[in-house]
Amino acid sequence: MKRAVVFGASLSGLLAARALADFYSEVVVVERDTLPTSPSPRRGVPQTEHNHVLLAHGAREYESLLPGLTEELLGAGAPHVDMMRQTRMVFSGYELARGDCDTKLIHASRGLLEHAVRSRVKGLSNVEFREGCEATGIVHEDGRVTAARVTRLADGNRVETLASDLVVDALGRGGRAATWLTELGYEAPAEDRVKCDVRYVSRFVSMPADALNGDHFLLVGAAPGLPHLLAACYLEGDRWMLTLAGMAGVRPPTTDEGIQEFAETMPIPDFCETLREAKPLSDPVSLHYPYSVRRRFERLRRFPDGLLVVGDALCSFNPVYGQGMTVAGMQARILRECLAEGSDNLARRFFPAASKAIDVPWSLGAGGDLAMPEVEGYRSPRIRLLNRYVARVHRAASRDPRVAAVFFRVAGLLEPPSALLRPGFMARVFTSRAPRRRDPRGA
Repeated sequence: MKRAVVFGASLSGLLAARALADFYSEVVVVERDTLPTSPSPRRGVPQTEHNHVLLAHGAREYESLLPGLTEELLGAGAPHVDMMRQTRMVFSGYELARGDCDTKLIHASRGLLEHAVRSRVKGLSNVEFREGCEATGIVHEDGRVTAARVTRLADGNRVETLASDLVVDALGRGGRAATWLTELGYEAPAEDRVKCDVRYVSRFVSMPADALNGDHFLLVGAAPGLPHLLAACYLEGDRWMLTLAGMAGVRPPTTDEGIQEFAETMPIPDFCETLREAKPLSDPVSLHYPYSVRRRFERLRRFPDGLLVVGDALCSFNPVYGQGMTVAGMQARILRECLAEGSDNLARRFFPAASKAIDVPWSLGAGGDLAMPEVEGYRSPRIRLLNRYVARVHRAASRDPRVAAVFFRVAGLLEPPSALLRPGFMARVFTSRAPRRRDPRGA
């Protein structure tokens, strides 16, 4: 295995390159952007200026690929936040109880996390970055991809052909593998979609570190009848990122007055008072995310050797649930495990394993979206029943720290959803006293 080409220097592309570097003599990462040399946003990552959370399971995956990354992020000022003792979560109108689930989150901005991962991958002797280059296509011969076509934008749009043993599409939601397949006479993968129609507005603000009485993360989830979401996250640089989101077409405001009014629709009156004194550090930035999409490459009967798809090009999640970066780490680990067994039939081994890893976060996210009556989509009797049960879990978790701990571990992908259906857990859920539900309008 001589050369692998990765299209896209996204986190999924960087992590894939890291996995490939153990097995290929040369790994070439092709990126349209000129990559920043510091922890800063870049044009090719439109969500970079919004809140991100690396789930606990994701931190473990990244650390296994890049040992020492956690300490590097903490050394750069990223807070290490206890998931139950330093976060304030409101779901289905209930504020979840505090306790101990032995789980911490790394609160790094996307710019810092991507910079740290990129720097580590760039430091590998057999990895080369080609910036200012666009993925143009692939060369296919006798059922196998044999080369990648790259357009050098800074060199008169000159097209270069890179012979390769493997090409990886890590181009995000705009991944082109499905188009290339149909152009070559293959079938395009089927797609699963959920139209969440999420719109974000985010900005950095300056607030005291104890703005939330010692908490470093606030998340108020959408609830039926109020498809609004608010998150405030304490990050490196002694700053907070405030994100407002609306589902099912709700448009969060971008003016100072509108942002304050939007926050006051949420059941967080104390935070609203603090927000009045916050000082903006950046202009509001908007993002529209119309739907979650999962491309079923694992179901294709025919697929060329020498081609793989990872990250959002394989499955793009509603960012509300913070799953994408963690799943990218899971896929990179799976890729490394598959390559450890050889390169023969790589796609036929990788796609089913990656699909199995995607199943849980996809079901959690899609189920959460469909719990909102405002979101379009078919709700089977099973989904309706599960969503009613999850709302009951939220209610019990506001009273019972043990219920909250299991819920947090499932949401953090540390335990399977079946943990919510264990007899002892269900007994606690159904015997819990009903707490007072917060008014979702903040009244």
